[in-house]
Amino acid sequence: MDQQPGVACQRRFCVLIATSLKRQKGEAAVKYVIVITGASSGFGALTARRLAEAGHTVYATMRETGGRNAKQVEAARKFAAEKTVDLRTAELDVSSQESADRAVQQVLGAAGRLDIIIHNAGHMVFGPAEAFTPEQLAELYDVNVLSTQRVNRAALPQLRKQKRGLVVWVSSSSAAGGTPPYLAPYFAAKAGMDAMAVVYARELTRWGIETSIIVPGAFTGGTNHFAHAGSPADKVRAAEYEAGPYKGFADDVLKGFSSIVPPDADVLAVAEAIVKVVDTPFGKRPFRVHVDPTQDGAEVVNMVCDRVRAELLRRIGLNDVLTPRVLESKSLSAA
Repeated sequence: MDQQPGVACQRRFCVLIATSLKRQKGEAAVKYVIVITGASSGFGALTARRLAEAGHTVYATMRETGGRNAKQVEAARKFAAEKTVDLRTAELDVSSQESADRAVQQVLGAAGRLDIIIHNAGHMVFGPAEAFTPEQLAELYDVNVLSTQRVNRAALPQLRKQKRGLVVWVSSSSAAGGTPPYLAPYFAAKAGMDAMAVVYARELTRWGIETSIIVPGAFTGGTNHFAHAGSPADKVRAAEYEAGPYKGFADDVLKGFSSIVPPDADVLAVAEAIVKVVDTPFGKRPFRVHVDPTQDGAEVVNMVCDRVRAELLRRIGLNDVLTPRVLESKSLSAA
């Protein structure tokens, strides 16, 4: 089937998930070896735990496993022991190609294969765009976009060798939906990541590798996105905005966000959406899944954009790249 959006809105979160995911650990039809980046907290940590509970071997990667994230490593170890699941941790600094290469080799040395990459690492900043330095924007682009290239270059040779795999990208509804002010650098970076995911998808299908893009909306609780958001380095420019016509505007934006997020919005829905995609048989996985409690319009825009892109590929005779090829897989977990 073509990997295009055609996902009907179900309930508030616009995803095909949730109630069908009440499975006990070890029930996965196929046990995959999975690497997820940025798994020290938030979406990453939740997803790693849910995938492990679903019966997969999961490497929750993060930087500074022996330093500031040592507590997260221990928490993952305790979770694995208490739940009797295969959740492991590995050092992976997405800002370093050497670190990405080393992490993938560690996984291959221990597990003998790698089936799924989940690009989750990211960082948010908040404030007037003018007050951020170009260097800050470059750093944000590095974390949210270039990181995926480093991990892909480390991991895709193995997936191509196995002739089967899945790449999951955790995008953002901001790439296509409503975009409130004071988040411009973050929105630009996530849009860049989404664009990479779309084109990468078409360059991997002939290798037997499929792509799914998860599109979370605004969740103001349950993650550290806003709590750990970066601020402008140019404090003078930021102060000028606060002293001028945009006085109190930051609070207005945050209050506005909070006002449209349903009280029952649960970030676990993102983790469950990823589990659902992973456990869907090869060739039937959706190209996009929206998990948007605010319904900011991204699902509608993405549906149109992705269909237009697919139509162009058909017009120029490249329609075969819309569907992942079924090749003779060398992966032990091939379905």
